[in-house]
Amino acid sequence: MKPQQNEYAPYYDNYVSLGLNKAAAINESLVASLADFMLLLTDLPQEKHLFAYEKGKWTIKELISHIIDTEHIMAYRALRIARNDKSDLLAFNENDFVANSNANEISYTELITEFALVRKATIAMYKNFNTEILQRIGKASGSDLSVNALGYIISGHVLHHLNIVKARYL
Repeated sequence: MKPQQNEYAPYYDNYVSLGLNKAAAINESLVASLADFMLLLTDLPQEKHLFAYEKGKWTIKELISHIIDTEHIMAYRALRIARNDKSDLLAFNENDFVANSNANEISYTELITEFALVRKATIAMYKNFNTEILQRIGKASGSDLSVNALGYIISGHVLHHLNIVKARYL
């Protein structure tokens, strides 16, 4: 189901569009963006792992860590809303998360493996969401957010960063 504008904050428009452009069904989009991630980043030359395209920008390892953190957080939001939790879920500061991640000290292979595992858990969770659950709307950072929209946001977030990798890191 294509998410409606009232199911997410305008901030997420790009992510939702990218997720929808990959596939119309949430799980297909999640699987396809996982495949794109693995294709682009699995065999990246070692000299690129600690590369940042500009001073103050994240390295590839930090970027992957950010993708992993965001996947965890967005999937957690989806679970909370799916279970009809009406709490306003808090925002997070991605720069603080990356700064405290020690990503550059973690093996590149471990980061890639962790992302694949986290994504597979997200896919498994979404397989068990029926139409009623997908339509549930909760709150995150003061804005309405549906389980449905979160699936496309999760997929589109990865695609957004893969586009950045292609444009600025390779």
